[in-house]
Amino acid sequence: MVPGTALGVLVGDLAYTWLALRLARRTGRDDVTAMPFGIDTPTLFAMVFGVLGPVMLATRDPVLAWKVGMGATLAIGVVKVLLALAGDWARRVVPRAALLGSIAGVAILLIAFLPTLKILRDPLVGLVALGVLLLALLGGVRMPWGLPGAFAAVLAGAAIFWLRAAWGAGPGAVVAPAALGLAIPWPTLAWVEALPATLPYLSIALPFALVTIIGGIDNTESAAAAGDEYRARDMLLVEAGATVLAGLCGGVVQNTPYIGHPAYKAMGARAGYTLATGLVIGGGAAVGALSLLVAVLPEAAIAPILVFIGLEITAQAFLASPPRHGAAVALTFVPVAAAVVLIETGALLAALGQSAAALTGEGAATHQALLVLGNGFILTSVLWGWAVVTIVERQLTLTAALFAVASLATLFGVIHSPLASGALFWPWSVASPVPARLAGAYGALAGLASLAAVREAGRGRISP
Repeated sequence: MVPGTALGVLVGDLAYTWLALRLARRTGRDDVTAMPFGIDTPTLFAMVFGVLGPVMLATRDPVLAWKVGMGATLAIGVVKVLLALAGDWARRVVPRAALLGSIAGVAILLIAFLPTLKILRDPLVGLVALGVLLLALLGGVRMPWGLPGAFAAVLAGAAIFWLRAAWGAGPGAVVAPAALGLAIPWPTLAWVEALPATLPYLSIALPFALVTIIGGIDNTESAAAAGDEYRARDMLLVEAGATVLAGLCGGVVQNTPYIGHPAYKAMGARAGYTLATGLVIGGGAAVGALSLLVAVLPEAAIAPILVFIGLEITAQAFLASPPRHGAAVALTFVPVAAAVVLIETGALLAALGQSAAALTGEGAATHQALLVLGNGFILTSVLWGWAVVTIVERQLTLTAALFAVASLATLFGVIHSPLASGALFWPWSVASPVPARLAGAYGALAGLASLAAVREAGRGRISP
């Protein structure tokens, strides 16, 4: 599973390196930065807890679970190929505040906030590394021997961690000898015989195809705002093709472009860093050396890079959008906040040996509201941000259409799914009354916006 999944990362990074070099040649610039690329973390959790784990528990057959994971990953890749063709159209239609705001929420609340918790668990390592990074990248302080700021930060944090461990003044890490052995991922049709067992799990897996396509469009817009104008269709077809290839070769997690292009650009990265990333991840997975790399670099020394990426992306969302759209950008953070609280609440409940099912009264109601708001949060953020932009611009007919789309999406669980897995469903097959209530509320908003559009059109105050 690991070499096959990493093969998608390798191929995607190589393709993104080539696209960056092509853009540099076409524009005559030497400061073009490649888009970051890797496996999609939300899909990783969905596949582990929603597909692989349940199949394993139900059948006690790890090989069947792997084959189902392959089939689900392939299905995601095929759907992404189809969705990728609409990427450029989506960039033209959806306002920048909605596209950048949705990933800014992810950036500050997932990419920056959660790593900050790791920094505070080991503040001597984490805060020193963060300080070095901010001094170099925001303060313009030159690092010794001309080291890049990010590398200097990781080096400083790792040095403190291992020197402290050597003196017995703090925790260390167990660095076991890597069990090296060549495992080259080859295409296989083993997933075909598991198709009947795969079909019930597609309702869990396929929504993540839409999520990463939306994220890829957002990231392409983010790169354009930073000065690197890529074609959305090219970026999306690469991630779709890499996902298909990973699934064919044993992988069980889809690939996606990562948030953070402007931050990598600020750190001085160009086209070569994606080449290095692909070779390290692809080669390391094939020979079993990734565990050694993970053990050597302490989390608190790496986390500041993620914090910086979160800060850069969030700042870009506000700076690159028209000032009058600031409220739209801010609103896109709210569904992401629900997802973060769900993650941390789940961890706390697990530590107490409890689950969300044990909650009662107000606690259960609050958790249900968080679940509904957090499921499908990226698409929810885009729709909410887009709707606010249309209100600001007095495009009220479009506002009504967006609320109508939100109503329809809610009925099928594309957004606001009340299921713990976040899976899609038929409107008549779910026991919870929440989807119908939310769909009705969105429908009421659509009607209200339509009435406002008619009223404003009569006054000649509506925008085209």
